[in-house]
Amino acid sequence: MQDPNEDTEWNDILRKKGILPPKEIPKDDEEEEELALQQQRSVKSYESMTPDELDENEDEFDEEDEAAIEMYRQKRLAEWKATEVKNVFGELGEISGQDYVKEVSQAGAGVWVVLHLYRQGIPLCTLINQHLRTLATKFPQTKFLKSISSTCIPNYPDHNLPTIFVYFEGTLKGQYVGPLVFGGMNPKAEDLEWRLSRSGAVKTDLEENPRKPLHDILMSSIRSSLPTRKDSDSDDED
Repeated sequence: MQDPNEDTEWNDILRKKGILPPKEIPKDDEEEEELALQQQRSVKSYESMTPDELDENEDEFDEEDEAAIEMYRQKRLAEWKATEVKNVFGELGEISGQDYVKEVSQAGAGVWVVLHLYRQGIPLCTLINQHLRTLATKFPQTKFLKSISSTCIPNYPDHNLPTIFVYFEGTLKGQYVGPLVFGGMNPKAEDLEWRLSRSGAVKTDLEENPRKPLHDILMSSIRSSLPTRKDSDSDDED
């Protein structure tokens, strides 16, 4: 009769079907398996810890785990540094024409820059600056700047204000010139967020344009004023 503990394909099939009992594991193998499970649990605990937590619990780990502890500490530090790099802005800065090259053209690799040209005394410019402060906080990985138009571009016409330029790594990616582009005198922060997301400057969670285009509004009004098919049939019967 075939040995039920023998490692054969047929015995494996019988074990899966419950005909043969599970294979007996030698005591040494059981100890190795338990040690492996403990190491796996330790690794999972490392992965969930911050660098500070790893330092605090270092005495609780076995000496054999020092390499794993150091590996995950370095991994966490790298992730933390990457996060810090992406969140170095967070506010609306002010520049002049002399700062343009440094702050815009040489902003750095992977950096999006939103530059607002404005003039004091223009209500829409003031409102846009307020919205940009909000967006700068919401999207700290994007560099938001403002500049008085005359100090940035000499003789820049007021009728082009507000103006927003969008740059990526010093290259112009979008421009919004004049009040009509912003949809009237009372745009909301969400409207500006959506517009900037179209150029790639921010990654919005808005699923659609919060401000419907004027054409869509007019068409909706026209459709709502037209009689339905049922109403038309009733009129014909009368």
